[in-house]
Amino acid sequence: MLSKEILGSITAYTCPENVKTNEVLKGYTSFKIGGPAECLVEIDTVQQLTDVSQYLKREKVPYYVLGNGSNTLFSDEGYEGVVLHLGRKIDEIRVEGNLIYAEAGAMLVSVSRTAQKNGLTGLEFAAGIPGTVGGGVVMNAGAYDGEMKTVVKKVRAVSPKGEICELNNEELKFGYRYSILRGTGYVVTDVVFELKPGDKEEILAKMNDFNARRREKQPIELPSAGSTFKRPEGYYAGQLIMEAGLRGFTIGGAKVSEKHCGFIVNTGNATSSDVRDLIGEVQKRVKEKFGVDLEPEIEIL
Repeated sequence: MLSKEILGSITAYTCPENVKTNEVLKGYTSFKIGGPAECLVEIDTVQQLTDVSQYLKREKVPYYVLGNGSNTLFSDEGYEGVVLHLGRKIDEIRVEGNLIYAEAGAMLVSVSRTAQKNGLTGLEFAAGIPGTVGGGVVMNAGAYDGEMKTVVKKVRAVSPKGEICELNNEELKFGYRYSILRGTGYVVTDVVFELKPGDKEEILAKMNDFNARRREKQPIELPSAGSTFKRPEGYYAGQLIMEAGLRGFTIGGAKVSEKHCGFIVNTGNATSSDVRDLIGEVQKRVKEKFGVDLEPEIEIL
């Protein structure tokens, strides 16, 4: 239970209307699932993000930084602690030569469009990723022919010790759906992308092609958190799930998509327990049939 003193301090770093208690989280994620957060704070500036996260670290208060919520599954019981929600005000994007500077709350779609308009190539793969810059860097988001590690020059972040730091591409230790930022307490505030000059029309055509493929092959018409599982080495998760006979398999309101078996979708009334139980059943059956361990790609809280 958060004390009045802690809530008062958080309010002092932001403003009263930005601090919400017992805020239901289902409206903040693409899965449309989740119970109430003990406290949710709308973050409007990088300075607020820095100040509040540093304060919570000092006070040892659990917190979670939430962007667009496109890769997150909250518990039905909610979140015990503070959710820092990066709203649309922490989304500045600016271009300097072949560099793009973006605040953590900027949408990857917006950054990719900015790159295209400025004749910069390398971010076409992000044109349809419905996440923020901060979340994208933390998990090394990728699609089709690209991923964040190929375009990120450096990030500015609050360290696990509460200090402001910069990490370059090498220090980020990018891997498949991984960076050193993931699960280690870093809070990304700003990202610098380094791109290459390209033809605006060719860049746009590539973005349009990727988006057309997404619409054709992915169940974007239903709530989900994107690809549910990481790609196991030498296999495709969706193919394994389909061959295990799980296309359309349902637990409660959660369902293995018939359009793409790598996605679990919310058919309208799914709970977090439904999704977690379905994930477990899929893992069990794929392991039994193929001897392959499927690891969730989504953040399960």
